Amino acid sequence: MATGQLQTPIARRTVRTWKGAADAIEARLEAERERIGLWLPVALGAGIGAWFALPATLHWIGLLLLLASGVLGGLLIGWDRRLGRVMTVGCGAVAIGLLLVWARALGVAAPVLAAPVTTEFAAVVERVEPLPAKGKIRILAAPQRRSDLPPRVRLTLRGEQAADLVEGEAIGVRARLMPPPTASLPGGYDFAQRAWFDGIGAVGTVLGKVSRASDRGAATPSVRVRLSAHIHDQVDGSAGGIAAALVTGDRGAISEADEEAMRRSGLAHLLSISGLHVTAVVGFAMLLTMRLLALSPRLALAGYVLPLAAAAGALAGGGYTLLAGAEVPTLRSFIAALLVLVAFLMGREALTLRLVAAGALIVLIWRPESLAGPSFQLSFAAVTAIIALHESRPMRLFLARRDEPWLFQLGRGIAGLLITGLVVEVALAPIALFHFHKAGLYGALANVVAIPLTTFVIMPFEALALLFDSVGLGAPFWWVAEQALRVLIALAHGVAAAPGAVATMPSFPPWGFALAVFGGLWLLLWQTRWRRAGAVPLMIGMAALLAAPRPDLLVTGDGRHIAAALPDGSYALLRDRAGDYVRDTVAEAAGVDAPLLALAELDHVECNRDFCRWAQGRGASRRVILASHGRDRIEGADMAAACAAADVVISDRWLPRECTARWMTIDRDSLVETGGLALYLGEAPKAVAALRAGDEHPWRLPQQLSGNDEAIPTAALAR
Repeated sequence: MATGQLQTPIARRTVRTWKGAADAIEARLEAERERIGLWLPVALGAGIGAWFALPATLHWIGLLLLLASGVLGGLLIGWDRRLGRVMTVGCGAVAIGLLLVWARALGVAAPVLAAPVTTEFAAVVERVEPLPAKGKIRILAAPQRRSDLPPRVRLTLRGEQAADLVEGEAIGVRARLMPPPTASLPGGYDFAQRAWFDGIGAVGTVLGKVSRASDRGAATPSVRVRLSAHIHDQVDGSAGGIAAALVTGDRGAISEADEEAMRRSGLAHLLSISGLHVTAVVGFAMLLTMRLLALSPRLALAGYVLPLAAAAGALAGGGYTLLAGAEVPTLRSFIAALLVLVAFLMGREALTLRLVAAGALIVLIWRPESLAGPSFQLSFAAVTAIIALHESRPMRLFLARRDEPWLFQLGRGIAGLLITGLVVEVALAPIALFHFHKAGLYGALANVVAIPLTTFVIMPFEALALLFDSVGLGAPFWWVAEQALRVLIALAHGVAAAPGAVATMPSFPPWGFALAVFGGLWLLLWQTRWRRAGAVPLMIGMAALLAAPRPDLLVTGDGRHIAAALPDGSYALLRDRAGDYVRDTVAEAAGVDAPLLALAELDHVECNRDFCRWAQGRGASRRVILASHGRDRIEGADMAAACAAADVVISDRWLPRECTARWMTIDRDSLVETGGLALYLGEAPKAVAALRAGDEHPWRLPQQLSGNDEAIPTAALAR
């Protein structure tokens, strides 16, 4: 009896506590009722992100059951209460997002090459991507009459092998094919995931000459290809490459040095056709149409000018999107532009967070896998930050029109642009650090000059040049556009070369990135005081990034390239002849922005023809590393003693059984399971793998091709 008497007050206090918390949340949601709908695409994206983050089918099903219980909990709270509706709809949206991307991944399933192979085959060219800055051509091709090859492969050719290839042309090639590569290091770019959703089952390099059909039929270069070639004829070098990128999305003529400068200076977004470019085209078309139609009093008085101008803007934006290749970022921007035009016609405020939410919902339903890419995250984060900033009361008061000298108005506008740039840089920094391990620090300053230069000088004069080229009078406009482009490139190099222009970090822990994104969204989407609570997860996420240690050793997925950390914070490569791609990948994973040294040339490293040996770390963290770099076979008995004296043994070959290190032995067999590795050799050493054990995503366990179809000789194509 006494126990029951004690439990009753405790139970009552618990009920009162929960009821009080629920009432407080209800009051908060009531105050934010106009903003709740903005979280619908966030919930959908959370489900998509959870499917990518969780490795196995069992986890996906478990999460769906948990979300189902959340839906039931919301219904029990009551549909008449805002908290109940939020729980029900929110959990349901997360579940829909997970099912949506899961269904999409299964729906695009296509066979993937199981192992590298060199073979001859006939194919039809689906897409041609010239890369003149590298002297190469990249194509998507569909192999013909070969059930042992994927339905679509990506091939790289030298420019002289087939400089005039066109889409739809039948060719015959001999190529070295391999499965789409996974990330070579933890936190690196996983092309296998992107290739799965693009239907690419193999990548490779063409060997020798390309056989062409004697009758090429009606295959002619596309408008996009012809327009890019025309622009390159008018403007040379990287300036022409940027000019082509602004019109057709073709970036192949931009040199690697100039492209890297654009990235380091925070101007790389100008090279990818997105919101800025589509908005400029739609706005220019609308303005021109309105000016022309306003000349007719009948149309102006009848109220047809704005609808017709909006239609012209939509048609211009649609044509520009198709011309640029209709890539996901361009389509996303075009969808947003259409929503803005609809808002204009309805007399509603056009640029609002509701518009951003609607655009995000459309894109996520149409291409849910785009959420995992940096393009989606960067563009929507930037737009959300800009609109949230300009919706805030302090910014509205600062930019409000007032009676003041024009010089003060100009200064206020420049200050507003600079503040906007700084907010965007802060919003994009976690995303850039997570995907690229680096972020530009002076991008806001550079964009103050670059965005107006691109929007009001380069793009208009390039459009006028293309228009007047039809009558042979485009040269003056091309000259102005070229000079402006060279100013843009010089600006990029100047900012990129400034001291401290780039912040670099090692791999961002995924959980920290998720917390940072959630905290940022909480700050941006809510309006009342409880938005400040978003600073807590944001700070925890960024602290996780800042506290992340740099790896002591990096081992690429093939085992050939090993990078070791040095006491001064730099890194050294075992094979100093590694190409630029390997060096860039290692530098990103290590979070360094300095040239990689040659490990074999350092004083503390001992090397012979077959192995290099050195000590990594100091004191209790000191570890002896033994790494192979030769090609000759060595008997196990000869290696046993050296392996036993090392804490870590690394080889790109199969190691004999007698070779066993004190802590970890890494060879070709183990790397197949783990992929690239990041080793942290502290007092409690640990290894982080690029591939997760038990990963059941379809690009990890694809349908493997098998068969012994006879190769079709390339010469047979001519017949």
